[in-house]
Amino acid sequence: MAFLDPNKVLKELNLKKDLVAADFGCGSGGWVLPLAQILKDGKVYAIDILEEPLSALRSKMKTFKISNIEPTKADVEKSSKLFDNSCNLVLITNLLFEVDNISNVLEEAKRVLKDKGQLLIVDWQHGSSLGPEKKISVDNIKQAAEKIGFQFKKEFKAGIYHWGLIIVK
Repeated sequence: MAFLDPNKVLKELNLKKDLVAADFGCGSGGWVLPLAQILKDGKVYAIDILEEPLSALRSKMKTFKISNIEPTKADVEKSSKLFDNSCNLVLITNLLFEVDNISNVLEEAKRVLKDKGQLLIVDWQHGSSLGPEKKISVDNIKQAAEKIGFQFKKEFKAGIYHWGLIIVK
């Protein structure tokens, strides 16, 4: 099993190529780029709070000639700047350990997801030697998501040090 392979994890979702997705806390595109290649006829909103990684992402988009990504600077704890019910999929990967209010981020994901839209969450496992000191347990995320109306679909091992969770609006 690899450290964390976005392509392998994204296969857990069985995606159609014309979907609209958002990556909350996209960084410089580690998940956005492989997702955009899967969603050839769709669109990916790449959202990050910092301009620097978005700038790096724009450079990668030019290098790889990818045009279906829309980099957006926003704080997903407040607003992603996306329309209600506009996405089929939201990714939240290696982000929740960094935020102050997990419920706000989950509520924002729910707001932008269409009915039956999927939310993929990947984060660091408790007890792993790598990663941040503060790790979020998958059970806590399941409880928080169910409390706001998400339905549990699937839990899986996303890599040596990560768990994955798919929940549905």
